[in-house]
Amino acid sequence: MASQDLDRLAVLVRDRLRLRQGRQSPSRRLAGALIDLAEIGALTPGARLPSERELAQAVGLSRGTVAAALNQLCEEGRCERRHGSGTYLLDMPSVSGILHAGPVMADLSTSVVPDPSHLVLPSLDPADLMRTSSGHGYDAKGDPRLRALLGGDVLITGGAQQGIDLAARVLLRPGDRVLVEDPTYVGALTAFRRAGALAVPVDLADPDAVTAAIARHRPAFVYVVSVNNPTGAVAELSHVAELARAAEVTIVEDRTLADLVFDGPAPAPLAGGHPYGTVTVGSLSKVLWGGLRLGWLAAAEPLLARLAEVKEGSDLATSAVSQRLAAELLERNPVAAWRAELARRRDHFTAALADRLPEWSWERPAGGLSLWARLPGADTDRFATLTRRYGVAVAPGSLFSPDGRHRDRLRLSFALPPELLDQAVTGLADAWAEHD
Repeated sequence: MASQDLDRLAVLVRDRLRLRQGRQSPSRRLAGALIDLAEIGALTPGARLPSERELAQAVGLSRGTVAAALNQLCEEGRCERRHGSGTYLLDMPSVSGILHAGPVMADLSTSVVPDPSHLVLPSLDPADLMRTSSGHGYDAKGDPRLRALLGGDVLITGGAQQGIDLAARVLLRPGDRVLVEDPTYVGALTAFRRAGALAVPVDLADPDAVTAAIARHRPAFVYVVSVNNPTGAVAELSHVAELARAAEVTIVEDRTLADLVFDGPAPAPLAGGHPYGTVTVGSLSKVLWGGLRLGWLAAAEPLLARLAEVKEGSDLATSAVSQRLAAELLERNPVAAWRAELARRRDHFTAALADRLPEWSWERPAGGLSLWARLPGADTDRFATLTRRYGVAVAPGSLFSPDGRHRDRLRLSFALPPELLDQAVTGLADAWAEHD
């Protein structure tokens, strides 16, 4: 195996071993790590695995541990040994691979918590997760304990994306206008298009621009992101609430990233300035883990009742098990520790980018999980295709614009562990050296 491929594989294996800390034997952990990488497509069927000696040296385990892990995989029918040739991975579900064309070694395209390893986990009997106040688990507004932890009169949703979609379904009709920043969250743009509405870009930080846009477009609502996704900027937007209230226009405020502000205080909720005309969207995906699929909506009655009615007609109720687990996790995991770790990863990533890619520029993100980089003279739609050949997935800027602008920009997540971020920067630098 080429040394560069071995180095990349070693980073991924070490990361997976980190996630598999527990009571398993070292060989079982290693076998599980390799299975994980095969199932997500980081190893492809037919790939020759490194030799026992190479893999042992690369990941810091004994040769005996590696041999035992490979033997386990062969016994389970996931690998086969070929005499005089080595150990090969047999066919397993995968979508791409690090060792062949089209690899993804580091995914910087998704602004998500990469894994739940930062969490302090509760000791729970499974029965505890299924012990709900209703018994049947179909609590229309959500688990009472979780709702209390999130502020009381809220509607629990299947993530912030469902919350945005519900707001769009309740508030929008085909042909309506929605005022948005440009760039803004791609998932919201998708929900607005699905509802048949037109997203109109406006500089929300400029009171005069907001006033003019409201007068001209009479929007169904203004979509405000408290910490901009993709840029990570945190702007003072209280005037939007004042102007929208005066014009009797609803606000949908997306506070998904509000707890992840590194530089200065979190922005105050806009509902304080427009209490009867604001739908607030929140999420646990960025502070706990996206796999829980939990978010919430807050609004004054009767708007919250309308949102709850539409949600109930869609999915009856959000998973009771996820909600019970989330309540336990919230009580044991103050966000400050995760926020500090993200700030360290941001600083590590930006330093590595500045060192390897000095031609690129960006504003230091004040919050969130991503930075918004400008690539001079590049078409980032094309560059995003090229980076995959070097093992890195990125999100081109055009995704975050209502009309496809920002084609010289990339959104790059810095949420991965530092070792993976270093590998990603190497891949980006190699791709940049090739681009024309």
